Amino acid sequence: MKKSAIVALGVLALGVASAQSNVIKIASVSPLSGPQSGLGESIKLGAQLAIEEAVPRFKALGFDLQFAPQDDQATPDVGVAVARRIVNDPDLLGVVGHLNSGVAIPSSEVYKDTNLVMVSPANTNPRVTDRGYLSVDRVCGRDDVQGPVGADYAVKVLKKKNLFVMNDKTAYGQGLAQAFADKAKELGANVVSFVGTEEASNFQPLILQMRAQKPDLVYYGGIYDKAGVLLKQMRQAGISATFMGGDGLDGSDLVKIAGNAVIGTLFTTTSGPIDTLPKAAAFAKNYKAKFGKDSEAYGAYAYDSANVILTAIEGLLKANGGKKPTREEVAKAVRQVKLDGITGHIEFDNKGDRKLSDYYIIYMKTASYPGVVQRVIQFAPPQSK
Repeated sequence: MKKSAIVALGVLALGVASAQSNVIKIASVSPLSGPQSGLGESIKLGAQLAIEEAVPRFKALGFDLQFAPQDDQATPDVGVAVARRIVNDPDLLGVVGHLNSGVAIPSSEVYKDTNLVMVSPANTNPRVTDRGYLSVDRVCGRDDVQGPVGADYAVKVLKKKNLFVMNDKTAYGQGLAQAFADKAKELGANVVSFVGTEEASNFQPLILQMRAQKPDLVYYGGIYDKAGVLLKQMRQAGISATFMGGDGLDGSDLVKIAGNAVIGTLFTTTSGPIDTLPKAAAFAKNYKAKFGKDSEAYGAYAYDSANVILTAIEGLLKANGGKKPTREEVAKAVRQVKLDGITGHIEFDNKGDRKLSDYYIIYMKTASYPGVVQRVIQFAPPQSK
């Protein structure tokens, strides 16, 4: 039998099985193990809270709503393997995730083949939505806005002129660092180095380079697990340059790793601290009551991502007389959702980007998370080129 025929039969089987079942599943996919599990767990728990709140509503419509959390280990190969497994579950109609853009991009190539919709709370790389897939949406902002927001603040507000720019060689880190560097140069700053490194524990060679080049600001595009180590080693070596990064630094583990060295750090984030989100008070209270800890970055955005998917499915169930929708129907309905979520109004453009996203600048005044908001700026996504 030809491969195309096998694929067609498989998709048909998925559709038939889905129509026969009264189970509807929503998955979260994020790192639940390894050094980035702090942020990944926040995504999982935010989605879980939204789904568990919706269980009675779905039961009234005749369906058993179930949550299916998955661990992608912040690794592209693992993320793709998870995606290939979950697309074969006909009851699964939506995915909340991922954390890492470098995992989301290849994983979503798998989702699109069966129109399984992914709504991301955290993936900021432009390519996530610039591919134009119907099945890919996000409720957070983009790095081609986040990077320039950080550069504008570094050059215009902090008056920094000599910048040492680093990245962790991931899709997220490279893209964010490049966007920051390009805007900083446009504003007249001097980028003394632009360096990519996969180093996680020994940054001494780069610290020696910093000492020679004397930057007044070091920018890191990457996640807190490596950034915290870098920052601590910089301060121990007497490098006093301002340390700045993006939303990958937005987590309490940055403080746990860097300790007092974190004081004075700045980062941009597309995830507003809970106390800056007026509608999130009940979410924050319920989250802590259920899970025994405070929600961190992207927990509220995962909650809204799940509710976007749930809103689309509920609407289809009511419009179709209780008939279970197909994945393609869900993907189309998600793109049309207009939701006043706890992170603000959510509405998507034709690529799946949120029409207006907030960007925050956070200052770590003390060695305690989440830091102090310095500025909040709202931007629309860039138009397609």
